[in-house]
Amino acid sequence: MEFSGTFELEDTTTEEVWLALSDPVMIESALPGCEFLVRVDEDDVGFDALREEHADRDVEPTSDPEVIAERAFEEGGRYAAVMQISIGPVNPTFETTVTIDHREQPEMEASGEGSAGDSSFEMTSGMELSETDDGVGVDWKTEADVFGRIASMGQRVINPAANQVVKRFFSSIQDEIREREIAEGGEVEAAESAEESGDDRGIVDRILGRSEGR
Repeated sequence: MEFSGTFELEDTTTEEVWLALSDPVMIESALPGCEFLVRVDEDDVGFDALREEHADRDVEPTSDPEVIAERAFEEGGRYAAVMQISIGPVNPTFETTVTIDHREQPEMEASGEGSAGDSSFEMTSGMELSETDDGVGVDWKTEADVFGRIASMGQRVINPAANQVVKRFFSSIQDEIREREIAEGGEVEAAESAEESGDDRGIVDRILGRSEGR
């Protein structure tokens, strides 16, 4: 199955949107039904242990580039998430692992898999940011192989559910950008100033997803 579309975030810039989308905490907060989204190093992810460890955590999204740089998505990094998604008459909770395959502003690509009872999926996805007259356009696409009970519902049921999740996600990102005053640009300007002065190039490079030698 293939899913794609463009979502426009108003009154913002590519740098500000990239800053927001670099933060796993922001993504966790914006994803509908997401219990947690955390970095993992082990191949065999213990979701029961992760649930117990992160059940009562209280981590807020931020517009501070130094904080985001410390926890930002990393190319090659592996992340675990638990998400409940409404698809037709069912509400499966997927245990999911995602790997960031490519990350360099303005593009990010990822691949992953998830399972929920008698259903599972494998997917690859990507997004690219571009400036528009009113803000930033996010072109996104996902290719997914779906198995089990959910697959039997067909694309006519799955497509609207997937599009609704994406719409709610980007709407939440828009709200978060405004609420955290990322759109004011103060923190981004501070990062850009650090880059220009050379005071802390590492912070800026980590936010933008740059690797050494590029």
